[in-house]
Amino acid sequence: MSTTTIRLPDELKARVARAAERAGTTSHNFIIEAIAAKTDADERRNEFHALADERYAEILRTGKTVPWEEARDYLLKLAAGQPAKRPVARKLKR
Repeated sequence: MSTTTIRLPDELKARVARAAERAGTTSHNFIIEAIAAKTDADERRNEFHALADERYAEILRTGKTVPWEEARDYLLKLAAGQPAKRPVARKLKR
């Protein structure tokens, strides 16, 4: 494991210490967990954007999509635990 030194403003260092105490952990562990959480969120955001870009490229390539009303109805039924037929993508009229 490598070592990294960070300089914290006194006020932030005090806030971290208080938060760590409330969480029942050390300032060091609190900072490690915060860095890991921020890194995880960034990675998930990047994966989300990459997937959105792939799906949009597919829409542009095929011209097929699902109208929002059909997608919404499908998702609402799924969320309510009702049987729902997955909508089929198709070229939409302009």
